[in-house]
Order: sequence, then structure tokens, then C-alpha cells
Amino acid sequence: MSLPIANPWTLCVAPMMDWTDRHCRYFHRLLAPHARLYTEMVTTGAIVHGDRARHLDFDAAEHPLALQLGGHEPGELAQCARIGADWGYDEINLNVGCPSDRVQSGRFGACLMREPALVADCVAAMRAVVPIPVTVKCRIGVDEQDDYEDLHRFAEILVGAGLETLIVHARKAWLHGLSPKENREIPPLNYERVYRLKQEFPPLAIIINGGIVDADAAQAHCATVDGVMLGRAAYHDPFVLARGEQALFGTPLPDRDEVLQRMRPYVEAHLARGGALNHIARHILGLYLGLPGARSFRRSLSEHMHQAGADFRVIERALAGMSEHARAA
Repeated sequence: MSLPIANPWTLCVAPMMDWTDRHCRYFHRLLAPHARLYTEMVTTGAIVHGDRARHLDFDAAEHPLALQLGGHEPGELAQCARIGADWGYDEINLNVGCPSDRVQSGRFGACLMREPALVADCVAAMRAVVPIPVTVKCRIGVDEQDDYEDLHRFAEILVGAGLETLIVHARKAWLHGLSPKENREIPPLNYERVYRLKQEFPPLAIIINGGIVDADAAQAHCATVDGVMLGRAAYHDPFVLARGEQALFGTPLPDRDEVLQRMRPYVEAHLARGGALNHIARHILGLYLGLPGARSFRRSLSEHMHQAGADFRVIERALAGMSEHARAA
């Protein structure tokens, strides 16, 4: 099997609010050593005025790691991009795709697709102050702004501002009438529009996102665009990342039990700092999805990971119960 020439964005894990926190990313890194990981979206206000360590700290094992920012003011975004670069991130990504009401009220996310000149100013301001890549994650359209020509113009203006990498969720966003969850499912996928964008902007690295659920689909997309970004599939069925890593980089599949054992020092260090087991364990519930005993593993972990004093033994007992269930099947 011939493998594509890998670039830094060949395999990415999407930024997902309440999901891709630092514990999730550490776990994903064990499954996919070459994947590019993204933080949850962090607003400029949270960085400028909030607890920076809480929002920005990460483990060195997470590299390569991108910080996704939410904002619309070029000066604030430049300030936060500089902070992110100094913090050690490998990329700054601007969110131009989230359709939630809260994001719209702050004039960022998908509503910015209506203001490509402003997005270009934001990109230029960030690029001027950081040595690391500045990227944008967008949709293929928004509300009635849904012609390919609108997407082409959007990309053209950003390329004029120096953008070199664009991540495109291949669904349009409805800013009114659909919830964020519905915006991930109801607007139809249009991969051909993203492919056409790549054909018309050959130097621009195009990363495709949306509805990619397995390694075969990832490989197929990489024949046309520069990389793939997996979202919910990578969270609910984390081992899909290992399969994607194998398909795109030739990395041998890891043993799932060994992945859990490699998590042990991380879990114990988190507990020693006063953290709770469920902060980490909630991200590993789907590790054995599709295997005999997987339901037993999830149920045991879900029932016990919130208990006071819960530690790695809860994970070990869930794994042991899964093995017993599989043997009895």
C-alpha cells in the first residue's frame, strides 16, 4: 500500500467544546502519534482577562498541538496569538465555523463568514506577531450565503492576507433555526465543493472536515485534499484514530490494553494534584467500541468513575469485567 506524503495536517482531531480538553488530547496522542490535535475553542476574552493556565496549559506529549481562538478583533487576536505561541503551541487557529448563539452574540464563529475582509485583517494581524502557522476553520457557507462563489471569494481574500492552510467543514451553517448539534447533522455534506476549492487554490493547504468516520474515508479524501480532520467519530470511537494513523502513516496499531496502561502515570499524577478520575475516564469510554464486553467496560467505568476516592483501580476493574464478559460470551 502506498502512503501519501505526510504534511503537518494529514490527520487532525477537531476542536470540540467540552470534549477535547487536555486529558482527551493526551489520550488521543497515545492512539495517533502523528495526528495534529486542537484545543477546545478559547475566546480572546478568556485569555486576556481569565485564568490563562487553566485555559492554556497542556502536556508536552500533546505536540503537535494547535490553539483555537474565538474572536473578531484583530488586535486582541494578535495579543492572544502571541501569548499562545509563547505558551508553546504549534499553530493558532481562528474559529470561523461555530454556529452557536453565544458565539454569534460575540460576533465570532460562523457569522464571520459574512465578513471575509475582517477575517483577513484578523489573519494578517496574527501572522504579523507569531512565527507559527495561523490557520482558519470555516464552513462551506452560512445561511443564504451558500453559493460556491461566496466560498471562493472568502478563500481568495484570506489567501491575499497570507493564509496558507484552511480547514473546511463541508457543511454550511444555519445561524438561526438549528441548534449547534443540528448544524453538525442536518445541513448536507458537500465534499465536492471542498475538492473544487483545492483545485482552484493549489498552493493553499485544504483540510476537509465533516462526516469522516473511518480510515478508508480518510484515505480517499487525502487523494484530493491535503488532510482530514475527524471530529465526533474520533471521540466516540477513539480507536478510529489509530486506524487512521495506520492508513495514513503506516504506524502499527497499538494494543488497547497497553494504551490504558500508558495512561496510568498520567491518571495518577492528575489524582495527586487533586483532580478527579472522571475528568480523564470519561474520554476513554469508547476505547473498546465494537469488541465483546465493550458495553460492560463502559457501564462499569460510568458507574464508578465519579465516586469519591476513585483511582486507576476503577479502570482496571472495568477492564477485568470486560474480559470476564468476553470469555462468557
